Amino acid sequence: MHIYLFLYTSISMSRTSKLSGFYKLSAEERLRIAREFADLNEEETQAIRAAGGLRLDQANRMIENVIGTMELPLGIAANFLINGRDYLIPMALEEPSVVAAASNIAKIARVKGGFHASSTQPVMIGQVQLTDIKDFSLAKEKILARRYEILQKANEQDPILVKLGGGCKDVEARIIDTRVGKMLIVHLLVDCRDAMGANAVNTMAEAAAPLLEEISGGKVFLRIISNLAIHRLARAQAVFDKNEMGGEDVVEGVIKAYAFALADPFRAATHNKGIMNGIDAVAIATGNDFRAVEAGAHAYAAITGTYLPLTRWEKNEEGDLVGSIELPMAVGLVGGATATHPIARANVKILGVKTAKELAEVMAAVGLAQNLGALKALVTEGIQRGHMSLHSRNIAIMAGAVGDEIERVAEILVNERKVKLERAREVLESLRKS
Repeated sequence: MHIYLFLYTSISMSRTSKLSGFYKLSAEERLRIAREFADLNEEETQAIRAAGGLRLDQANRMIENVIGTMELPLGIAANFLINGRDYLIPMALEEPSVVAAASNIAKIARVKGGFHASSTQPVMIGQVQLTDIKDFSLAKEKILARRYEILQKANEQDPILVKLGGGCKDVEARIIDTRVGKMLIVHLLVDCRDAMGANAVNTMAEAAAPLLEEISGGKVFLRIISNLAIHRLARAQAVFDKNEMGGEDVVEGVIKAYAFALADPFRAATHNKGIMNGIDAVAIATGNDFRAVEAGAHAYAAITGTYLPLTRWEKNEEGDLVGSIELPMAVGLVGGATATHPIARANVKILGVKTAKELAEVMAAVGLAQNLGALKALVTEGIQRGHMSLHSRNIAIMAGAVGDEIERVAEILVNERKVKLERAREVLESLRKS
């Protein structure tokens, strides 16, 4: 409780995310700190604390054929300093070690000023597929010549978005060859402001389709948003002190691990999976479409024709490690589960982000931190030690351990490096006999 009081006082005075000993607190004490940090009201606090949080009637309005809800653990990644501002970052996922790794790397990043993040405008692509055209080049020219007419038709569908400064901003056209012949693909570039934008973009694409058929003389089939959001990029960069990292050998190890991923798509896939461990967890916690973010990230990793890592690692003149990340980040703060799920709303409040751009930048920083956390573990103690030390608790519970038995069994499994269910049962039986 003394640790809690120290943290509570420090947050009240400075609202810092640097929380020493945060992991040692009880879940209730950590929730109290998050509540104070974000000024959560009682309803928001209860939504997080209560089992479920999402009522059955709310779930029934979100998807079809509802029979219940399924929970994920919700944790807080501490220590994040991004663009000079402190953040507590909610993360929802089931995998051990992810939240701890992100928090640890964020603490190291603070030594050299934390993360510096930026993003482009929140522009999404709506695709309209045109086929059965006699002269594709001429059709493309005609469409681009009537660009303003197409923009007007699209923007008529969402005057509120236009009033907020968003809306359809440009039209592009591409001729592609496919196994069934040529196609003319029209792109509507839509500034979605603080929305992810799928509904707005799809509505605009559908509205523009008849006009595009008239102009091209072709036939429209698909009218749909693209999740490869190349115009909606988020970037983050940070310097990591070599001594805080564990010395020059660790820095060299991370750089060599990056070189491995850069040269080998089999390694790059797992490298990027580690990045998405962090990003997806924040997307889920805030009610965003993590599948769209994931699809866009992996497509962007392969946009050159070779699947590549989404981060870059190198040394500066002082020998410190420098990391950077760039990837599409189609996330929003309005609409969807972000607006309807009570815990998602509370998590957004804990984050304190005010725009979709800010959320994207925070998520990019989390992805960079998570990647380094995994690489640091791999080049030092190996991924299993930290991962299994947390996984051992799950194994202990599966073996039937309860209360204090869980930690006692888990500790023995980790010390023996035998995190297996059969061994957990043997240890538990021995403890109970003694």
